[in-house]
Amino acid sequence: MTEIFKGRLAILGLGYIGLPTAVAIATRGIDVTGVDINPAIVAAICRGEVPFVEPDLAVGVSGAVAMGRLVATSEVPEADAFIIAVPTPFNEDHTADLSYVKAAAEQIAPRLKPGNIVVLESTSPPGTTEMVSSWIAAVRPDLKMPRDGENGADIYVAHCPERVLPGRIMIEIITNDRVVGGLTPLCAEKAASIYRLFAQGEILLTDAASAELAKLVENAYRDVNIAFANELSLISEALHIDVWEVIRLANRHPRVSILSPGPGVGGHCIPVDPWFIVSAAPGLAKLIRTAREVNDRRPHHVAEQVVMKAKRFHAPTIACLGLTFKANVDDVRESPAIDVVGLIARALPDVEVLAVDPYVEKMPRQLAEYGNIRLEQAYDAVERADIVVLLVEHDPFRAIRHTRLGGKIVYDTRGVWR
Repeated sequence: MTEIFKGRLAILGLGYIGLPTAVAIATRGIDVTGVDINPAIVAAICRGEVPFVEPDLAVGVSGAVAMGRLVATSEVPEADAFIIAVPTPFNEDHTADLSYVKAAAEQIAPRLKPGNIVVLESTSPPGTTEMVSSWIAAVRPDLKMPRDGENGADIYVAHCPERVLPGRIMIEIITNDRVVGGLTPLCAEKAASIYRLFAQGEILLTDAASAELAKLVENAYRDVNIAFANELSLISEALHIDVWEVIRLANRHPRVSILSPGPGVGGHCIPVDPWFIVSAAPGLAKLIRTAREVNDRRPHHVAEQVVMKAKRFHAPTIACLGLTFKANVDDVRESPAIDVVGLIARALPDVEVLAVDPYVEKMPRQLAEYGNIRLEQAYDAVERADIVVLLVEHDPFRAIRHTRLGGKIVYDTRGVWR
Protein backbone atom coordinates (compact mmCIF):
# COMPACT_ATOMS: atom_id res chain seq x y z
CA MET A 1 0.00 0.00 0.00
CA THR A 2 1.31 3.46 -0.93
CA GLU A 3 2.31 5.44 2.15
CA ILE A 4 0.72 8.83 2.83
CA PHE A 5 2.21 11.15 5.44
CA LYS A 6 0.42 11.57 8.75
CA GLY A 7 1.87 13.85 11.37
CA ARG A 8 2.98 17.40 12.00
CA LEU A 9 4.82 19.38 9.35
CA ALA A 10 7.06 22.46 9.53
CA ILE A 11 7.98 24.57 6.50
CA LEU A 12 10.94 26.93 6.70
CA GLY A 13 10.44 29.89 4.38
CA LEU A 14 7.00 31.38 3.70
CA GLY A 15 7.61 32.95 0.32
CA TYR A 16 6.24 32.23 -3.13
CA ILE A 17 6.80 28.48 -2.73
CA GLY A 18 6.76 27.79 1.00
CA LEU A 19 3.42 29.46 1.72
CA PRO A 20 1.45 27.84 -1.15
CA THR A 21 2.94 24.47 -0.15
CA ALA A 22 1.89 25.07 3.45
CA VAL A 23 -1.66 25.86 2.32
CA ALA A 24 -1.86 22.84 0.01
CA ILE A 25 -0.89 20.53 2.88
CA ALA A 26 -2.84 22.25 5.67
CA THR A 27 -6.08 22.10 3.68
CA ARG A 28 -5.62 18.31 3.53
CA GLY A 29 -6.01 18.04 7.29
CA ILE A 30 -2.34 18.21 8.32
CA ASP A 31 -1.16 20.58 11.05
CA VAL A 32 1.42 22.86 9.46
CA THR A 33 3.71 25.37 11.14
CA GLY A 34 5.25 27.94 8.82
CA VAL A 35 8.54 29.46 9.90
CA ASP A 36 9.95 32.73 8.58
CA ILE A 37 12.56 35.21 9.81
CA ASN A 38 10.47 38.17 8.59
CA PRO A 39 8.13 39.24 11.43
CA ALA A 40 5.83 41.10 9.02
CA ILE A 41 5.22 37.91 7.03
CA VAL A 42 4.58 35.92 10.20
CA ALA A 43 2.14 38.53 11.50
CA ALA A 44 0.26 38.73 8.19
CA ILE A 45 -0.21 34.96 7.98
CA CYS A 46 -1.34 34.76 11.61
CA ARG A 47 -4.07 37.23 10.63
CA GLY A 48 -5.01 35.00 7.71
CA GLU A 49 -3.56 37.44 5.18
CA VAL A 50 -1.18 36.95 2.24
CA PRO A 51 1.97 39.12 2.05
CA PHE A 52 2.14 39.01 -1.77
CA VAL A 53 -0.17 38.72 -4.77
CA GLU A 54 -0.95 35.22 -6.06
CA PRO A 55 -4.38 34.20 -7.40
CA ASP A 56 -6.40 31.93 -5.06
CA LEU A 57 -3.73 31.94 -2.34
CA ALA A 58 -5.53 34.44 -0.09
CA VAL A 59 -8.61 32.20 0.20
CA GLY A 60 -6.43 29.21 1.02
CA VAL A 61 -4.43 31.03 3.71
CA SER A 62 -7.48 32.50 5.43
CA GLY A 63 -9.23 29.13 5.38
CA ALA A 64 -6.26 27.15 6.68
CA VAL A 65 -5.63 29.67 9.48
CA ALA A 66 -9.33 29.77 10.41
CA MET A 67 -9.39 25.96 10.65
CA GLY A 68 -6.38 26.06 12.95
CA ARG A 69 -4.35 23.91 10.57
CA LEU A 70 -1.82 26.62 9.65
CA VAL A 71 0.12 28.77 12.09
CA ALA A 72 3.17 30.95 11.51
CA THR A 73 6.09 31.63 13.81
CA SER A 74 9.75 32.66 13.81
CA GLU A 75 10.82 29.62 15.85
CA VAL A 76 11.37 26.13 14.45
CA PRO A 77 8.95 23.75 16.23
CA GLU A 78 9.13 20.03 16.80
CA ALA A 79 7.55 18.15 13.91
CA ASP A 80 7.51 14.84 12.09
CA ALA A 81 8.65 16.34 8.77
CA PHE A 82 10.45 19.51 7.73
CA ILE A 83 10.42 21.22 4.34
CA ILE A 84 13.14 23.78 3.54
CA ALA A 85 11.86 26.40 1.08
CA VAL A 86 14.29 29.27 1.62
CA PRO A 87 15.96 31.41 -1.08
CA THR A 88 19.06 30.27 -2.97
CA PRO A 89 20.40 33.42 -4.65
CA PHE A 90 23.74 33.53 -6.44
CA ASN A 91 26.94 35.27 -5.42
CA GLU A 92 28.73 37.89 -7.51
CA ASP A 93 30.70 35.11 -9.21
CA HIS A 94 27.39 33.36 -10.05
CA THR A 95 27.99 30.48 -7.64
CA ALA A 96 25.10 29.48 -5.40
CA ASP A 97 24.67 31.21 -2.06
CA LEU A 98 23.60 28.32 0.17
CA SER A 99 23.80 30.24 3.44
CA TYR A 100 20.01 30.28 3.88
CA VAL A 101 19.78 26.53 3.28
CA LYS A 102 22.64 25.87 5.72
CA ALA A 103 21.02 28.07 8.37
CA ALA A 104 17.70 26.26 7.94
CA ALA A 105 19.35 22.83 8.23
CA GLU A 106 21.14 23.89 11.41
CA GLN A 107 17.89 25.25 12.87
CA ILE A 108 16.08 22.00 12.13
CA ALA A 109 18.82 19.75 13.50
CA PRO A 110 18.16 20.22 17.26
CA ARG A 111 14.46 19.35 16.72
CA LEU A 112 15.02 16.11 14.84
CA LYS A 113 13.98 12.72 16.15
CA PRO A 114 14.45 9.26 14.62
CA GLY A 115 11.93 8.72 11.82
CA ASN A 116 11.74 12.41 10.83
CA ILE A 117 11.73 13.49 7.17
CA VAL A 118 13.71 16.48 5.84
CA VAL A 119 12.91 17.73 2.33
CA LEU A 120 14.82 20.45 0.50
CA GLU A 121 12.56 22.30 -1.95
CA SER A 122 14.90 25.22 -2.59
CA THR A 123 16.40 25.09 -6.08
CA SER A 124 20.02 24.04 -5.57
CA PRO A 125 23.14 22.80 -7.37
CA PRO A 126 23.75 19.04 -7.47
CA GLY A 127 25.10 17.83 -4.15
CA THR A 128 23.22 20.32 -1.95
CA THR A 129 20.88 17.72 -0.47
CA GLU A 130 23.92 15.70 0.54
CA MET A 131 25.33 18.87 2.14
CA VAL A 132 22.08 19.34 4.09
CA SER A 133 22.59 15.88 5.52
CA SER A 134 26.19 16.76 6.44
CA TRP A 135 25.19 20.05 8.07
CA ILE A 136 22.60 18.23 10.17
CA ALA A 137 25.14 15.54 11.10
CA ALA A 138 27.57 18.18 12.33
CA VAL A 139 24.97 19.42 14.82
CA ARG A 140 23.52 15.98 15.61
CA PRO A 141 26.31 13.37 15.58
CA ASP A 142 23.98 11.11 17.55
CA LEU A 143 21.77 10.61 14.49
CA LYS A 144 22.67 8.16 11.76
CA MET A 145 22.43 9.94 8.39
CA PRO A 146 21.17 8.20 5.24
CA ARG A 147 23.84 6.85 2.90
CA ASP A 148 23.22 5.35 -0.52
CA GLY A 149 23.37 1.57 -0.31
CA GLU A 150 22.97 1.50 3.46
CA ASN A 151 19.95 0.79 5.63
CA GLY A 152 18.98 1.83 9.14
CA ALA A 153 19.26 5.64 8.95
CA ASP A 154 17.57 7.62 11.73
CA ILE A 155 16.19 10.34 9.42
CA TYR A 156 15.21 10.57 5.75
CA VAL A 157 16.60 13.37 3.55
CA ALA A 158 15.36 14.20 0.04
CA HIS A 159 15.01 16.92 -2.57
CA CYS A 160 11.70 17.89 -4.22
CA PRO A 161 12.12 21.00 -6.40
CA GLU A 162 9.18 23.27 -7.10
CA ARG A 163 8.17 23.66 -10.74
CA VAL A 164 5.31 26.16 -10.73
CA LEU A 165 4.56 29.35 -12.65
CA PRO A 166 3.85 32.57 -10.69
CA GLY A 167 0.25 33.55 -11.31
CA ARG A 168 -0.73 29.86 -11.50
CA ILE A 169 0.99 28.50 -8.40
CA MET A 170 -2.12 27.23 -6.62
CA ILE A 171 -3.17 25.34 -9.74
CA GLU A 172 0.20 23.95 -10.76
CA ILE A 173 1.34 22.99 -7.27
CA ILE A 174 -1.46 20.43 -7.34
CA THR A 175 -1.64 19.40 -11.00
CA ASN A 176 2.02 19.30 -12.05
CA ASP A 177 4.15 16.16 -11.85
CA ARG A 178 6.64 16.17 -8.97
CA VAL A 179 10.22 14.91 -8.93
CA VAL A 180 11.31 13.51 -5.56
CA GLY A 181 14.97 12.56 -5.18
CA GLY A 182 16.23 10.86 -2.05
CA LEU A 183 19.68 10.24 -0.67
CA THR A 184 18.45 6.64 -0.64
CA PRO A 185 15.42 5.04 -2.31
CA LEU A 186 13.70 4.85 1.08
CA CYS A 187 14.33 8.57 1.60
CA ALA A 188 12.59 9.29 -1.71
CA GLU A 189 9.63 7.12 -0.77
CA LYS A 190 9.27 8.76 2.65
CA ALA A 191 9.38 12.26 1.13
CA ALA A 192 6.89 11.27 -1.57
CA SER A 193 4.40 10.39 1.18
CA ILE A 194 4.12 14.13 1.91
CA TYR A 195 3.39 15.13 -1.68
CA ARG A 196 0.82 12.38 -2.10
CA LEU A 197 -1.34 14.41 0.28
CA PHE A 198 -2.13 16.97 -2.41
CA ALA A 199 -0.32 16.25 -5.70
CA GLN A 200 -2.57 15.02 -8.49
CA GLY A 201 0.28 14.77 -11.00
CA GLU A 202 2.62 11.80 -11.18
CA ILE A 203 5.29 11.58 -8.47
CA LEU A 204 8.60 10.55 -10.03
CA LEU A 205 11.13 8.97 -7.67
CA THR A 206 14.87 9.29 -8.30
CA ASP A 207 18.12 10.10 -6.53
CA ALA A 208 18.72 13.54 -4.99
CA ALA A 209 21.44 14.72 -7.40
CA SER A 210 19.34 13.85 -10.45
CA ALA A 211 16.38 15.73 -9.00
CA GLU A 212 18.57 18.76 -8.32
CA LEU A 213 19.99 18.83 -11.83
CA ALA A 214 16.63 18.14 -13.49
CA LYS A 215 15.18 21.35 -12.02
CA LEU A 216 18.15 23.37 -13.19
CA VAL A 217 17.90 21.81 -16.65
CA GLU A 218 14.22 22.76 -16.93
CA ASN A 219 15.00 26.44 -16.46
CA ALA A 220 18.22 26.35 -18.48
CA TYR A 221 16.25 24.88 -21.40
CA ARG A 222 13.84 27.79 -21.26
CA ASP A 223 16.69 30.28 -20.89
CA VAL A 224 18.46 28.97 -23.99
CA ASN A 225 15.27 29.22 -26.03
CA ILE A 226 14.60 32.76 -24.82
CA ALA A 227 18.19 33.70 -25.67
CA PHE A 228 17.62 32.44 -29.22
CA ALA A 229 14.60 34.75 -29.56
CA ASN A 230 16.47 37.71 -28.05
CA GLU A 231 19.47 37.18 -30.32
CA LEU A 232 17.14 36.88 -33.29
CA SER A 233 15.66 40.24 -32.25
CA LEU A 234 19.12 41.84 -32.31
CA ILE A 235 19.84 40.42 -35.76
CA SER A 236 16.49 41.56 -37.14
CA GLU A 237 16.97 45.03 -35.68
CA ALA A 238 20.37 45.33 -37.36
CA LEU A 239 18.85 44.22 -40.68
CA HIS A 240 15.83 46.52 -40.28
CA ILE A 241 13.43 43.56 -40.30
CA ASP A 242 10.37 43.09 -38.07
CA VAL A 243 11.34 40.26 -35.71
CA TRP A 244 7.72 39.58 -34.78
CA GLU A 245 6.84 38.97 -38.42
CA VAL A 246 9.86 36.68 -38.83
CA ILE A 247 8.86 34.64 -35.79
CA ARG A 248 5.23 34.49 -36.92
CA LEU A 249 6.26 33.08 -40.27
CA ALA A 250 8.88 30.68 -38.93
CA ASN A 251 6.46 29.29 -36.36
CA ARG A 252 4.16 28.13 -39.14
CA HIS A 253 6.64 25.31 -39.67
CA PRO A 254 5.22 22.21 -37.96
CA ARG A 255 8.41 21.58 -35.94
CA VAL A 256 9.34 25.16 -35.04
CA SER A 257 8.12 27.04 -31.97
CA ILE A 258 10.22 30.15 -31.36
CA LEU A 259 9.49 32.09 -28.17
CA SER A 260 8.96 35.84 -28.02
CA PRO A 261 11.85 38.23 -27.37
CA GLY A 262 11.70 40.73 -24.55
CA PRO A 263 13.77 43.13 -22.44
CA GLY A 264 15.53 40.27 -20.63
CA VAL A 265 14.72 37.36 -18.36
CA GLY A 266 13.47 37.75 -14.80
CA GLY A 267 12.10 35.94 -11.80
CA HIS A 268 13.89 33.96 -9.15
CA CYS A 269 14.50 30.85 -11.27
CA ILE A 270 15.46 31.32 -14.92
CA PRO A 271 18.12 34.05 -14.47
CA VAL A 272 19.66 32.11 -11.56
CA ASP A 273 19.40 28.36 -12.10
CA PRO A 274 21.48 28.08 -15.31
CA TRP A 275 24.43 29.62 -13.49
CA PHE A 276 24.30 26.72 -11.01
CA ILE A 277 24.90 24.34 -13.92
CA VAL A 278 27.72 26.54 -15.24
CA SER A 279 29.40 26.62 -11.83
CA ALA A 280 29.07 22.83 -11.51
CA ALA A 281 30.75 22.19 -14.89
CA PRO A 282 32.30 25.49 -16.05
CA GLY A 283 34.34 23.99 -18.85
CA LEU A 284 31.42 22.12 -20.39
CA ALA A 285 28.35 24.37 -20.05
CA LYS A 286 29.32 26.64 -22.96
CA LEU A 287 25.90 26.98 -24.61
CA ILE A 288 24.16 27.53 -21.27
CA ARG A 289 26.70 30.21 -20.30
CA THR A 290 26.33 31.99 -23.64
CA ALA A 291 22.53 31.99 -23.34
CA ARG A 292 22.82 33.56 -19.90
CA GLU A 293 25.18 36.22 -21.24
CA VAL A 294 22.82 37.02 -24.13
CA ASN A 295 19.85 37.43 -21.79
CA ASP A 296 21.82 39.33 -19.15
CA ARG A 297 22.96 41.78 -21.83
CA ARG A 298 19.42 42.39 -23.11
CA PRO A 299 18.34 45.11 -20.58
CA HIS A 300 21.47 47.09 -21.46
CA HIS A 301 20.62 46.96 -25.16
CA VAL A 302 17.04 48.10 -24.55
CA ALA A 303 18.20 50.98 -22.35
CA GLU A 304 20.78 52.04 -24.95
CA GLN A 305 18.09 52.17 -27.64
CA VAL A 306 15.86 54.34 -25.46
CA VAL A 307 18.73 56.69 -24.60
CA MET A 308 19.49 57.10 -28.33
CA LYS A 309 15.86 57.97 -29.01
CA ALA A 310 15.84 60.44 -26.12
CA LYS A 311 18.65 62.45 -27.73
CA ARG A 312 16.18 63.64 -30.36
CA PHE A 313 14.53 65.81 -27.67
CA HIS A 314 15.76 68.72 -25.59
CA ALA A 315 14.17 67.56 -22.31
CA PRO A 316 12.03 64.49 -22.95
CA THR A 317 9.78 62.67 -20.51
CA ILE A 318 10.09 58.89 -20.67
CA ALA A 319 7.31 56.57 -19.48
CA CYS A 320 8.41 53.01 -18.70
CA LEU A 321 5.45 50.67 -18.43
CA GLY A 322 6.07 47.67 -16.18
CA LEU A 323 8.42 46.86 -13.30
CA THR A 324 7.64 43.24 -12.42
CA PHE A 325 9.45 40.31 -14.01
CA LYS A 326 6.34 39.04 -15.82
CA ALA A 327 2.78 40.08 -16.60
CA ASN A 328 0.00 40.35 -14.02
CA VAL A 329 2.05 39.55 -10.89
CA ASP A 330 3.67 41.75 -8.23
CA ASP A 331 6.98 39.86 -8.20
CA VAL A 332 9.98 42.07 -9.01
CA ARG A 333 12.72 39.52 -8.28
CA GLU A 334 15.51 39.73 -10.89
CA SER A 335 13.21 41.88 -13.04
CA PRO A 336 14.85 43.04 -16.28
CA ALA A 337 12.32 45.88 -16.44
CA ILE A 338 13.78 47.36 -13.26
CA ASP A 339 17.25 47.04 -14.76
CA VAL A 340 16.13 48.91 -17.89
CA VAL A 341 14.53 51.73 -15.90
CA GLY A 342 17.62 52.11 -13.71
CA LEU A 343 19.98 52.13 -16.69
CA ILE A 344 17.91 54.82 -18.44
CA ALA A 345 17.76 56.97 -15.32
CA ARG A 346 21.51 56.67 -14.80
CA ALA A 347 22.34 57.53 -18.41
CA LEU A 348 19.92 60.50 -18.48
CA PRO A 349 20.10 62.07 -14.99
CA ASP A 350 18.37 65.27 -16.14
CA VAL A 351 15.47 63.45 -17.77
CA GLU A 352 12.23 62.64 -15.95
CA VAL A 353 11.53 58.90 -15.98
CA LEU A 354 7.98 57.84 -15.10
CA ALA A 355 7.79 54.26 -13.84
CA VAL A 356 4.36 52.65 -14.13
CA ASP A 357 3.12 49.35 -12.73
CA PRO A 358 -0.39 48.57 -11.44
CA TYR A 359 1.02 45.80 -9.21
CA VAL A 360 3.81 47.83 -7.56
CA GLU A 361 2.76 50.26 -4.83
CA LYS A 362 6.13 51.67 -3.77
CA MET A 363 9.43 52.36 -5.46
CA PRO A 364 11.57 49.19 -5.69
CA ARG A 365 14.72 49.52 -3.60
CA GLN A 366 16.88 49.07 -6.72
CA LEU A 367 15.50 52.36 -8.09
CA ALA A 368 15.35 54.36 -4.86
CA GLU A 369 18.82 55.89 -5.41
CA TYR A 370 17.75 57.71 -8.58
CA GLY A 371 16.29 61.17 -8.08
CA ASN A 372 14.77 61.38 -11.55
CA ILE A 373 12.42 58.37 -11.32
CA ARG A 374 8.80 58.77 -10.20
CA LEU A 375 6.05 56.23 -9.78
CA GLU A 376 3.07 57.32 -11.85
CA GLN A 377 -0.32 56.05 -12.99
CA ALA A 378 -0.51 54.73 -16.54
CA TYR A 379 -2.93 57.32 -17.94
CA ASP A 380 -0.97 60.32 -16.68
CA ALA A 381 2.40 58.85 -17.61
CA VAL A 382 1.41 58.08 -21.20
CA GLU A 383 -0.26 61.48 -21.54
CA ARG A 384 2.89 63.33 -20.47
CA ALA A 385 5.49 61.15 -22.14
CA ASP A 386 7.46 61.87 -25.28
CA ILE A 387 8.78 58.30 -25.28
CA VAL A 388 6.74 55.29 -24.13
CA VAL A 389 8.61 52.06 -23.37
CA LEU A 390 6.56 48.91 -22.84
CA LEU A 391 8.53 46.49 -20.67
CA VAL A 392 5.83 44.20 -19.20
CA GLU A 393 2.64 43.13 -20.95
CA HIS A 394 0.25 43.67 -18.02
CA ASP A 395 -3.39 43.45 -19.15
CA PRO A 396 -4.07 47.16 -18.44
CA PHE A 397 -1.21 48.09 -20.78
CA ARG A 398 -2.55 45.84 -23.51
CA ALA A 399 -5.82 47.79 -23.29
CA ILE A 400 -4.18 51.18 -23.99
CA ARG A 401 -5.63 52.54 -27.23
CA HIS A 402 -3.26 53.23 -30.08
CA THR A 403 -4.73 56.71 -30.46
CA ARG A 404 -3.25 57.64 -27.06
CA LEU A 405 0.22 56.81 -28.38
CA GLY A 406 -0.04 59.09 -31.40
CA GLY A 407 2.83 61.56 -31.83
CA LYS A 408 5.05 59.68 -29.36
CA ILE A 409 8.06 57.46 -29.85
CA VAL A 410 6.98 53.98 -28.82
CA TYR A 411 9.44 51.21 -27.96
CA ASP A 412 7.44 48.02 -27.50
CA THR A 413 9.80 45.31 -26.21
CA ARG A 414 6.97 42.75 -26.04
CA GLY A 415 5.32 43.16 -29.43
CA VAL A 416 1.96 43.93 -27.78
CA TRP A 417 1.07 47.05 -29.77
CA ARG A 418 2.01 45.80 -33.23
